[in-house]
Amino acid sequence: MTGYSTKEVAKLLELDVARVRSMVKAGFLSPARQGRELYFTFQDLVLLRTAKGLVDARIAPARVKRVLALLKEQLPNGRPLTAVAIAAEGNRVVVRDGSIRWNPEDGQALFNFEVAELARRVAPLAREQADEVREQPAGQSAEDWYSVGCTLEVCAPEEARDAYRRAIELDPAHADAHLNLGRLLHEARELGAAEAHYRIALECDPENATASYNLGVVLQDAGRADEAASAYEATLSLDGRYADAHYNLSQLYERLGRPMLALRHLKAYKAILDGR
Repeated sequence: MTGYSTKEVAKLLELDVARVRSMVKAGFLSPARQGRELYFTFQDLVLLRTAKGLVDARIAPARVKRVLALLKEQLPNGRPLTAVAIAAEGNRVVVRDGSIRWNPEDGQALFNFEVAELARRVAPLAREQADEVREQPAGQSAEDWYSVGCTLEVCAPEEARDAYRRAIELDPAHADAHLNLGRLLHEARELGAAEAHYRIALECDPENATASYNLGVVLQDAGRADEAASAYEATLSLDGRYADAHYNLSQLYERLGRPMLALRHLKAYKAILDGR
């Protein structure tokens, strides 16, 4: 099973093994299990690092759990976790993903860190896990190569792209491989190629709100505002509480001279972040 063991997580985050297990028991996250061993994803590491910072800042564990429950829903928005920063601004916890910033819960959180630093520390383990999959004696499946790609995104995005391409060669309908490859191409500013993979991901999985949202972002980045707005509206038809789609639509409609629609989506965005 791929992932980071409890001992590896404890070393990366400079925590006691017992404290890692206590955070799991407290319900901060639910790692995969194999027998008695726990296996954590990179996102799990991010959430644990967040919990450690908040608890060390004397934030009550019950309140930390509420914050992390929101973050767990809000962080995976089709953006790489290494681009996300979590910081204290005055008495608020603020999450930033590129130009998008949101407050998962009002409160006093006295910590500041970049997830990119955690990615740097995870990189050696990520490469080791990818090598283990490559060296399997049996032929790798599309899912194996997809797993390699997910692991390598932390430290080697070009190799991750190659792994996703291999997964797609073996299974042209692997929606998640198309989605992730599209995102990496998008980050490399290969907008046309990214758009193509987002569209294929949607063909393979028409209910995939993240693929629809990412398509909107790449169309917006390409200056195709009307098409981007349609993609964001399609996203909201799949998931009406997709906060970033509301936010981006509010900005687009403002520029397109449709202030009432802009205001409607801005209000919806704020209501979601306020938990309404």
